[in-house]
Amino acid sequence: MEAMYAVVVSGGKQYRVSEGATLVVDRMDSDAGSEISLDRVLLVGGESVLVGTPLVAGAVVKATVVSHEKGEKTEYTHYRRRRRTRTNRNGRSKLTVLKIESISLNVAAA
Repeated sequence: MEAMYAVVVSGGKQYRVSEGATLVVDRMDSDAGSEISLDRVLLVGGESVLVGTPLVAGAVVKATVVSHEKGEKTEYTHYRRRRRTRTNRNGRSKLTVLKIESISLNVAAA
């Protein structure tokens, strides 16, 4: 028996998740320890694959917010030619760590 997995959309990006996995996504407006549901599911796989058009009806991924973190520091330089000026910038992305609790598929809604 193959483990169940799903492809979900969060923050405009697609992630392949399975039960018990941890997932790092862009910052979400949820407190640490709260349970959220990711209902934008594009694909559910396992023994058979169910592909949505564009979303799978009745599929929900339940996750728990573990923590909020900052990503790695990124640095970049902006150079203006002919003006001979340089600008150094940096930043850190704000992230949320999720733990996937369950993947459920309600076939009655499909």
